[in-house]
Amino acid sequence: MATAPIDLRSDTVTRPTPGMRRAMAEAEVGDDVYGEDPTIRALEARVAERLEQEGGLFVPSGTQGNQLAIGVHTRPGEEVILEEGSHPFNYENGAIAALWGAQPRTIVGQRGILTPAQIQAASRGVDDHLPRSRLLILENTHNRGGGTVWKPGVFGDAVNAARSAGLLVHLDGARLFNAEVAAGVPASTWARLADSTTVCFSKGLGAPVGSVLAGSKAFIGEARRLRKRLGGGMRQAGILAAACLYALDHHVARLAEDHENARALARRLAEIPGVRVELDRVETNMVYAEVPVSAPSFVPRLRAAGLLVNSVGPHALRLVCHLDVDRAGCERAADILRALLESK
Repeated sequence: MATAPIDLRSDTVTRPTPGMRRAMAEAEVGDDVYGEDPTIRALEARVAERLEQEGGLFVPSGTQGNQLAIGVHTRPGEEVILEEGSHPFNYENGAIAALWGAQPRTIVGQRGILTPAQIQAASRGVDDHLPRSRLLILENTHNRGGGTVWKPGVFGDAVNAARSAGLLVHLDGARLFNAEVAAGVPASTWARLADSTTVCFSKGLGAPVGSVLAGSKAFIGEARRLRKRLGGGMRQAGILAAACLYALDHHVARLAEDHENARALARRLAEIPGVRVELDRVETNMVYAEVPVSAPSFVPRLRAAGLLVNSVGPHALRLVCHLDVDRAGCERAADILRALLESK
């Protein structure tokens, strides 16, 4: 029997575990548009409490959660400030402008991290000629930064800079629980400082679908209304929420294994002649590696050899560890990459 490929393209490729599938099958459900799904209500309450927010809203994806936050916080013609590599700017299909008529303004951060001075400089101030700066979006962990974790104090300084500039703050916490495990502090350390936060369950936590948007009671009420506008009102979706609850109970602490595997993988890759890995950049479950060949052309060769990864630049690969790939799989991934490079 052929060996299954090692899939390190993203932590979104994870599949529900047997225990998660059982939880889904046994979930108590109701019509969530009527507010009658008890499992969804339980998930929303759990996440809100964990993030020290007043309420939560279950949504199909992190993208929809981010966009609902932007829709609530801004009005057409206002400006959203983001780091240039952020998910809402790069990977949400131009939704900031298309859905809400807001204008993105990007800042070049250091591995996704912004300084207070940068935030204050980006805010427009009051001028009839200029768009009104309204919202700052921060991402933790920062995907294109390399899975970067915001140090709590640095994050607090950024939020304080936003407040002094009159900005609201949304936290794109798609991988916030990775940050929690890596930093050893509760997710609320960051979330309680923001006006709204999204957390995603279909990445490292292994659920098949689902994110939760958290914020004040008034914010969640308006976000729920906009969710309906975007087609996000679901019916007996407690089957999906049950997977997220299971992930909260069973898959958060184990994220440490993914972080350890990523560091081990990074060390192995760094030993390959011609491969460059910044080991201090591997803070969570992502490894970015520079290879001495064309990355877009190399990816199909790796796939044919049984390793699935993504190219993220002319010579850059991204490898993401997750619960479906163990340490042995990471070791085999490094062996495959080495063998192909040595045979080029």
